[in-house]
Amino acid sequence: MNRMEVTEKIISTKVSKGIRWEDVATKVGESKEWTTALCLGQMTANAQQAKVLGKIFGLTAEEQKWLQVVPYKGSLPTSVPTDPLIYRWYEIVNVYGTTIKELIHEEFGDGIMSAIDFSMDIQREPDPKGDRVNVVLSGKFLPYKTY
Repeated sequence: MNRMEVTEKIISTKVSKGIRWEDVATKVGESKEWTTALCLGQMTANAQQAKVLGKIFGLTAEEQKWLQVVPYKGSLPTSVPTDPLIYRWYEIVNVYGTTIKELIHEEFGDGIMSAIDFSMDIQREPDPKGDRVNVVLSGKFLPYKTY
């Protein structure tokens, strides 16, 4: 048994039972974005969250323990993504990464946006020309320090 096998069981059960991530998140008590990352093996559950997920996905006590192990983060199998949706994010960073960097540095100074003290919100935005994907990424600014 390993964390990837637990992730595969969660996904398999989600598909077979027609479960929605938003419904799982409501039961876990966290955002759908964080809860989905947890279920996909990128975050660490506490004991209560693991128990809730155990009930939803029919996980054994051992499988619930795997949800509480700090994962090896990074879920892409290749350095350049091949999945079309994920590749578009890669393309966005390739095209606009320097612009994002320049504007963040101009506004905040020399530092980075945290991916730890971080939140994400993904919503459908109705539009007469075709619905839009609205993604908001919010991370704490961490300035580089002199020493």
